[in-house]
Amino acid sequence: MMTILRPAIALVVLFTLLLGLAAPLAFTSVAGVVFPTQAGGSLVERDGRVVGSALLGQNFASERYFQPRPSATTEADAENEGSPRAVPYNAATSAASQLGPTSAALLDAVKERIAAYGGGPVPADAVTASGSGLDPHISPENGARQVRRIAQARGLPEERLLELVAQHTEGRQFGLLGEPRVNVLRLNVALDALR
Repeated sequence: MMTILRPAIALVVLFTLLLGLAAPLAFTSVAGVVFPTQAGGSLVERDGRVVGSALLGQNFASERYFQPRPSATTEADAENEGSPRAVPYNAATSAASQLGPTSAALLDAVKERIAAYGGGPVPADAVTASGSGLDPHISPENGARQVRRIAQARGLPEERLLELVAQHTEGRQFGLLGEPRVNVLRLNVALDALR
């Protein structure tokens, strides 16, 4: 019996050390050298202080900032017998709303968001949440639509803010994947840098 178990145990230990420790440490080390920013969480700093990650959306509620897509993240509300309540951009509860395109609740939420935007044509990403509820990007059209509000709140010329949106617009990945987009955190950090 031991002649059968000994090689099996040795293989389990060997592969645990190889695939459970050595390989992850090697990949982590290589990633830290080749992609140091991404391996470190794509952290964004302002004045030497970390203000967030470029990979995760954040809640900017002030009229002085560009605002991200709506967030679908929720958490249990202890005061209301555990029923979910909205907690925007809570990465611990990242998930979609699970509301399909024929959902009356989704339609009502979109109508409310369109009304809050002042009606009229509104970029889709301004009134719909992303799949994860944590998307850090908005469309350039969404950014341009927010310029007037921010210009009034900050006393800045709209043209300067439109230039800032254009400067922070990222193209399609590899020139063909996705749509042009603007990282809201990086845009707001640049907005704060304007004096």
